[in-house]
Amino acid sequence: MNPAGSGQRPIRARRTSDIITFSDRWDHLLARLGVDRRGHRIGAGLYALNNPNSESAVFVTANYTPSFDALRLALRGIDCHILVLETYGINVWCAAGKGTFGTDELVRRIESTNLRDVVSHRRLVLPQLGATGVAAHEVSRRSGFKVEFGPVRAADLPEYLRAGTATPEMRRVRFGLADRALLIPVEATQVILPMVVAAAAVFLLGGLTAALAVVAAVLAGAVIFPILLPWLPTRDFTSKGLVLGLAMALPFAVAAFVNKQGSAAWFRFYCALIPIFALPPLTSYIALNFTGATTFTSKSGVKREMFRYIPGLAVSLAVGIALAVGYFWVRRSGV
Repeated sequence: MNPAGSGQRPIRARRTSDIITFSDRWDHLLARLGVDRRGHRIGAGLYALNNPNSESAVFVTANYTPSFDALRLALRGIDCHILVLETYGINVWCAAGKGTFGTDELVRRIESTNLRDVVSHRRLVLPQLGATGVAAHEVSRRSGFKVEFGPVRAADLPEYLRAGTATPEMRRVRFGLADRALLIPVEATQVILPMVVAAAAVFLLGGLTAALAVVAAVLAGAVIFPILLPWLPTRDFTSKGLVLGLAMALPFAVAAFVNKQGSAAWFRFYCALIPIFALPPLTSYIALNFTGATTFTSKSGVKREMFRYIPGLAVSLAVGIALAVGYFWVRRSGV
């Protein structure tokens, strides 16, 4: 069949199924743990799920395997086509922000697969979280295909197909505790090695308590922050991280003050200031990195935060390090 009359033979779609195997789930686990972060992808192109025909719907997704598998699992028992874009192993939302899940790539895949010769309709269903990267009117002008944005979650697709439209509830972006907790392993694995190195260095210079303070500050940003995100005061991620980091630093500041009994009052206060200045910037910076995993902010919002807070975080950390160096000098000189 060649409804467009292009004279070109349609590209044969690769077949896939709606069965998720143990190998698939193992791949998902490694992806969640941040192992080989760009290696969890499939080939871009056109896939046939079950037994589609020329009238079957076309769904568009990223070539990140958890995204692709979530889609085919949600479409279990449905005959359809899946058009996979080259996003270099990045999920739909993040790839849309980076521009790889975008207008140019979508038009390019429509053309490279001769999609107009595969289906008789001109309708594409894209995930709502990909809307930031795709200009629907431009896709229509350049390819003749109409873009429809489906629900936020793939699990709502069967109901979306039955109703022919997305309900307000399907449009609602949710980022609950379970969603945030699911991202903790990825966040944690990125900071474990730097944390161990930093804690070891601090241990050699300042002892066990100082090393534990570094570990607490880092884990607060990578583990506790995602859990407490909605309940932390202020709006920006960086300032939320500062609040959490300060809460983590206070017990160490109190311990430093109490453990220096017998020393001059100024020196006790001096020791207490070290964790106050040094720890919150660590927590806050890691919290700022979490913006890349959440739908709570935008690309412009992240840039604004970086320009607003990064210099202050650097100054605070520098002051904390300078205070620590001064402490070691005082301790060595016996003042």
